Amino acid sequence: MSDQLRAPEAAVAHGLAAPYDALLLLSFGGPEGPDDVVPFLENVTRGRGIPRERLKEVGQHYFGFGGVSPINGQNRALLDALREDFAEHGLDLPVHWGNRNWAPYLTDTLREMVADGHRRIAVLATSAYASYSGCRQYRENLADALATLEAEGVAELPRVDKLRHYFNHPGFVQPMIDGVLASLAALPDEVRGGAHLVFTTHSIPTAAADTSGPVEEHGEGGAYVKQHLDVARVIADAVRAETGVERPWELVYQSRSGAPHIPWLEPDICDHLEALHADGAPAAVMVPIGFVSDHMEVLYDLDTEATAKAAELGLPIARSATVGADPRFAGAVRDLLLERAAAERGESVERCALGLLGASQDRCAADCCPTRAPRPAAAGADSPYA
Repeated sequence: MSDQLRAPEAAVAHGLAAPYDALLLLSFGGPEGPDDVVPFLENVTRGRGIPRERLKEVGQHYFGFGGVSPINGQNRALLDALREDFAEHGLDLPVHWGNRNWAPYLTDTLREMVADGHRRIAVLATSAYASYSGCRQYRENLADALATLEAEGVAELPRVDKLRHYFNHPGFVQPMIDGVLASLAALPDEVRGGAHLVFTTHSIPTAAADTSGPVEEHGEGGAYVKQHLDVARVIADAVRAETGVERPWELVYQSRSGAPHIPWLEPDICDHLEALHADGAPAAVMVPIGFVSDHMEVLYDLDTEATAKAAELGLPIARSATVGADPRFAGAVRDLLLERAAAERGESVERCALGLLGASQDRCAADCCPTRAPRPAAAGADSPYA
């Protein structure tokens, strides 16, 4: 690979994390047994009035995997990778973990961190792109947790700063490039040369996509679609440079969960596979660029549903790896942390980003990813907990 696609080596980190005294890994959460599935889905859909029987139907995806979502195990692996990377680079900073929808819950984790004396916390969300559910909602979760601690009488609330979007950081992108190359190598020789690349991410309502990111990026998919397309181009170009083959590619969507009358981003992955087969494509590699790890949307929607569709069509297919706990991603998190710490100290910062869009802003603007019912959100320009 060319030098520009290698994650940079950060400086030795003794003392360079100041003013931060801890890192919080903030994630979605998932059930860890059959009895957890419906209560977990009740947490996810709270306020939407979905009947319990309907949740049991939705939960069949989880029941098919023993009622266990892989996301918690993957977060534990990422925690281990972060702690190992920090230790190897002399970064003496504790790493904690809290979830939106299941134990360990965010509020409980923040309460423990405050009890341990932490007052300035950097936050890494396990979502790389701009969107309401992938960014602002996590910031709302942080504000809710801080409000709870305040109501409990915590005298000194911690300041929380969410690290910037990392969709185009080399430590996130390079493992995905290697995953595509490995998947291409696994395809039969006779179809490998003509294989298409199918970049996938979570579908969201088009209205939410169009208003994702800062206001100057709103419209036509907003920052959400622009960011995914930029990463897809970087990966496709790197694969072409490595293999000498120019491959057709497209960004498609999966995991739609909304009402049929509400427009969501399309095309759907299974519809796209049908179109590829009809057009005579000899094979395809599914590249889940929208997901940090192999959680349920990857294992079911791609490895189960889309793979079954490809088998039905007779279309040879492979699914490339997500980043997960790759050491390069752990190094990217360290890089993002030290970059933000230097900026908070008022120092000049060289930010690392591939593609055409450049590095994202440190603090979300007040008009980022708006909703019809705005709620307080921490770690942004409009935070009530600055």
